[in-house]
Amino acid sequence: MIQPPATSKGAATRDIILERAYMIAASAGLEGLSIGPLADAVGMSKSGVFAHFGSREDLQLAVLDMAATRFGEHTLIPALAVPRGLARLRTILANWFEWLRRDHGGCVLLTAVSEYDDRPGPLRDRVIAHHQRWQAELARAAQLAVETGELRADTDAAQFAFELNSIALAVQHDAAVSGLDAAFARGRRMFEHLLAYYLPPQA
Repeated sequence: MIQPPATSKGAATRDIILERAYMIAASAGLEGLSIGPLADAVGMSKSGVFAHFGSREDLQLAVLDMAATRFGEHTLIPALAVPRGLARLRTILANWFEWLRRDHGGCVLLTAVSEYDDRPGPLRDRVIAHHQRWQAELARAAQLAVETGELRADTDAAQFAFELNSIALAVQHDAAVSGLDAAFARGRRMFEHLLAYYLPPQA
């Protein structure tokens, strides 16, 4: 029997740890991550976990990066196959809502904002970097809709991105009280109101 290289084994073990850590963070937040319970969950010693992640903070950063990658793969990447303009913006929002549904109304990235908004350090810096990158992608999608003539020429793409992001935040908050379907319905109505303001006069 051919044994995989040690490096491959190490990478596979790291992925297993990271996957379990992500599951914990999805329900308890990044602050809910603890090396001891995580080690028990994956059947390893604490030192075994530390061999792959030098500190709890390193683990939290890795989980945060994983969340950002998965979020982009679920929301933005599929939307890039849709024609630029309103169709792409609608697809991004629809994918975003499905992301919240998959995570039962939660999102590691959004939760991390409230966890670290007033706590300076590497985690807050990483949260801000991911947030700014996402805002830039939303603004780019909005600007492309301006260039196709589907949004007003004087549209502030950064402001549009801010307002679109606010819809998702409101939906996540309301989902915990009203349920996902009701929150999604209201979120879609908010989006139509947003578009109504930014549509060119002839539309």
